[in-house]
Amino acid sequence: MKCPYCGHQEDKVLDSRSIREGEAVKRRRECLECGRRFTTYEHIEEMQVMVIKKDQRREPFDRSKVLKGMITACEKRPVSIDRLESAVDDIERTIYDSGRREINSDEIGEMVIDKLRQIDQVAYVRFASVYRQFQDVTQFKEIVDILGGRRRKPPVRKSK
Repeated sequence: MKCPYCGHQEDKVLDSRSIREGEAVKRRRECLECGRRFTTYEHIEEMQVMVIKKDQRREPFDRSKVLKGMITACEKRPVSIDRLESAVDDIERTIYDSGRREINSDEIGEMVIDKLRQIDQVAYVRFASVYRQFQDVTQFKEIVDILGGRRRKPPVRKSK
């Protein structure tokens, strides 16, 4: 490790600690040349997954965007932030465990819809109506019928 003060390449580790629930290691080091101390952090570099947007642009997956959408759908609903963060953890794990380097935003949206359906039906309807771009009340009726058990499959219609 290169000393940030003098640039010397040799140091000794004084202390190592696991941080962020074992996902990283914090090391306190001392330069063998100048004797100054500095801290380094070691973590696993995860594969960057790119999201393919509807207009075919690509951008890195950002879990905060998923969480923000779910929080908006659950506004004024009795759903804890911990429950939403857990759902986002599940979605993120599913994406990274797939081993794919790219994923369509539609697939992420469907994962969010599935999670919200399990968490809160009102939030589910809110998110689905925006995500699937409902154009009239019949589309709301279809989704409410699904929740009421009168239909099995959610409508997949999208307006373009």
